[in-house]
Amino acid sequence: MKYSLIVPVFNRPEEVDELLQSLVSQSIADFEVLIVEDGSALPCKDVVDKYVGQLDVKYFVKPNSGPGMSRNYGAERAQGEYLIVLDSDCVIPCNYLKEIEKELQENPADAFGGPDRAHESFSPVQKAINYSMTSFFTTGGIRGGKKKMDKFYPRSFNMGIRSDVYKALGGFSKMRFGEDIDFSIRIFDGGYKCRLFPEAWVWHKRRTDFTKFFRQVHNSGIARIHLYKKYPKSLKLVHLLPALFTLGTFFLLLFAAVCRVMGVNGFEICNTLWWVALLPLILYSLLVLIDSGIQNKSLKIGVLSIEASFIQLIGYGTGFLRAWWTRCVKNGAEFSAFDNNFYK
Repeated sequence: MKYSLIVPVFNRPEEVDELLQSLVSQSIADFEVLIVEDGSALPCKDVVDKYVGQLDVKYFVKPNSGPGMSRNYGAERAQGEYLIVLDSDCVIPCNYLKEIEKELQENPADAFGGPDRAHESFSPVQKAINYSMTSFFTTGGIRGGKKKMDKFYPRSFNMGIRSDVYKALGGFSKMRFGEDIDFSIRIFDGGYKCRLFPEAWVWHKRRTDFTKFFRQVHNSGIARIHLYKKYPKSLKLVHLLPALFTLGTFFLLLFAAVCRVMGVNGFEICNTLWWVALLPLILYSLLVLIDSGIQNKSLKIGVLSIEASFIQLIGYGTGFLRAWWTRCVKNGAEFSAFDNNFYK
């Protein structure tokens, strides 16, 4: 067996149906699929049973422990030479495994990962969130890879690794957030070869509304400080950019508000300064609007991308600053936010 596709699942039977349907059409058939139900209240066994006979698919149920431990559970039972970790909210193009096979034959790697795209069927909000997660003008610019600001670290929505390397590294850690970056760091620290496979992309649905999106990126910012505490050399200057953006936005808005109040109370010069203070934010918004609008061929998605980009940067930035204060200044313990909204 060449490939084992491992998918942790928590209360997402409809998404699993879409994922498995997309895998039926793979142009390479030498793979198995391991669905690991992570203590779901809405199990997907009936969905998985529909594909028995169409796919080499195995279904497992375990108590809730989060995605990292569920991936390890699946890896322990996998037969493939390469383990490929996917999120349940992904849809896989038919040539996905063919592109991986091509890359491995041309230039072998111990670990790899691919990018993600927005499918035409995604909602405008999902497309806007996808833009904010992949754009050079947001933290997409610090995710690594070609034309990026840092080396490529595979993410768990689309990550592959040789099974023997996975076992040698002990799999994913118990971190609830940032566990994929933690794993990627250990891959590099172990001296293994890791590459971006640019054509091995997936359609990734992301979050379905901005509230859920904020919770996700806020925890990502928190996780970056947790990773820094474990691996001090992992923190780069580019990782500070969302926090700087957050602080800059706060002070510009505060300055504009103060100037506006002073202008109303007779300080004429402040009638000009208040909107000048907002100019950087306006210019940034226009940049996102134009870039996203052109990419998505939609003015509506361009407008939504402005909101998504601010949520992305400020959500991440506030999480980063919160964790920096708690862990680096006050020497507190590792923590996460919105625990009742994730995994259990």
